[in-house]
Amino acid sequence: MKSLKEIYADLREIRYYYSKREVFENGPVQSSLREKVERYNQAMRDAPARLYDLYISLYIQNNSQAALSYDWDFSPDYIKQLNRLLCEYLQKNL
Repeated sequence: MKSLKEIYADLREIRYYYSKREVFENGPVQSSLREKVERYNQAMRDAPARLYDLYISLYIQNNSQAALSYDWDFSPDYIKQLNRLLCEYLQKNL
């Protein structure tokens, strides 16, 4: 089982992957990061709707927690709590 620290690190890499997606998908070398992205995306397929939306908004669409709290009209602390729930969900389902 991965630690929460490892999951946070993986999510930062996934965010970077999606911010530079063309480089990773069109590059000459098969990236192990692409495999990690697929593993996490697979785990999120059965996630509760709120956590799924959070994953897409933060990590695939590359939004910050502050920007998302503004867009969703929630406090930054609430978004932080949701992100923690997301990481705990991933910890159980990877």
